[in-house]
Amino acid sequence: MRLDRVLATHSPELSRSRLKSLILAGQVLVAKPSIAQDSAKAAPIRDPAYHVAAGDTITIDVPPAISAEPKGEAIALDVVYEDDDLIVVNKPKGLVVHPAAGHETGTLVNALIAHCGESLSGIGGVRRPGIVHRLDKDTTGLMVAAKNDAAHKSLSAQFADHGRTGALQRGYLAFVWGLPNRPHGTVDAPIDRHPYAREKMAVRAGGREAITHWEVREAFNSRDGKPVAALLACQLATGRTHQIRVHLAHAGHPLLGDGVYGPHFKTKANQLGSSARTALGALERQALHAYLLVIEHPRTGEVLRWEADLPEDLLLLKAALAATE
Repeated sequence: MRLDRVLATHSPELSRSRLKSLILAGQVLVAKPSIAQDSAKAAPIRDPAYHVAAGDTITIDVPPAISAEPKGEAIALDVVYEDDDLIVVNKPKGLVVHPAAGHETGTLVNALIAHCGESLSGIGGVRRPGIVHRLDKDTTGLMVAAKNDAAHKSLSAQFADHGRTGALQRGYLAFVWGLPNRPHGTVDAPIDRHPYAREKMAVRAGGREAITHWEVREAFNSRDGKPVAALLACQLATGRTHQIRVHLAHAGHPLLGDGVYGPHFKTKANQLGSSARTALGALERQALHAYLLVIEHPRTGEVLRWEADLPEDLLLLKAALAATE
């Protein structure tokens, strides 16, 4: 039987959704009969469809219950702009946007609650107050949050429209492997959940519409003088999970440092100079930064524009790539 079904049978006090989240979070350990007495050798199984064999010993590590309502935490924020309706922050790498399985605390939402107090909009739900869009945990850059319900409705409508009829713009700087064969272009390819690796997204027929515009900002050569990487400026015309990472990998130019969508390009690091290899090795994340955000102010209608410089780790990477030594 599938692991999730076995657990549902033997642990009726836990809901199926709770059991699935525990599996995906690595909280379910399975030991074969030969090592069942040695808990240290039990392996976490993160696949709900894993087929359990007779004699397997299964251990569920259920964390203590945590309040569904996140609490404020004293986490430093780089505030770019703030007024009574909204707040714009420059998100650092490693910061999850809102509480979820495996990240119940220490998120941007926890920081915003502490900073803004009771003023955050509650439309996003108790676990996502004020949140109208997201960035991946290790993507840096500009994010806006709503401080009241009216602002939340306006901003959500702008992000849902994706700038088709309004001023909204979301710009990203992406360091990619290889150099595209033209100065600019568009990836128009539908995105859906990956059919096998459920934590990933993929270009799939029948998926949701996804459009990414890009242009080459700078090219970087390998030690032998041939193009090995490039800096692209990307604009989103839709907002799908991992969109830029999936689209650029689909186009044959995955992001530097992206172990999820570009693992087969790791050997290309051998073509880099020593300083670039060192900077890339120290990066430990995808080389993606949300540098541009343009919105219409939800109260005044004024078009507001912000740009955020590359963070230090990407500045070091850029300088090292340009050095080719």
